[in-house]
Amino acid sequence: MTSENLFKSAWELEYLSGLRIAFDGLFPDKKPQISFNPTSKKVEGNDSCNGYSADYTFSGDKISFGDPGPTTMMYCGEGEKFFLNTIKKINKYNIDKEGKLNLMIDDVPMMRFNKITP
Repeated sequence: MTSENLFKSAWELEYLSGLRIAFDGLFPDKKPQISFNPTSKKVEGNDSCNGYSADYTFSGDKISFGDPGPTTMMYCGEGEKFFLNTIKKINKYNIDKEGKLNLMIDDVPMMRFNKITP
């Protein structure tokens, strides 16, 4: 796995761990997306409702995210809040053999993303 794989596309959330609410119930209209900017060292995307950006750092398979910066102010339910709170706890990542990005807390996958083409 190389970090370059992070930068070559955007990623769309397909799985979120730890919820009792159905995934489609949290994100009925739009799924969160994330992309990694290697120049600015920021992740940018949409949390299903509002745009966001946050600083990130990584080394090997370790990754961490800063507090998400300014988002637009539309309220869209609990999915957005859960997504933003979870991403702040992430400390590892991998890209699995199927090409999916897994963001993890230790060795527990919390978020799984599919690669999307622009």
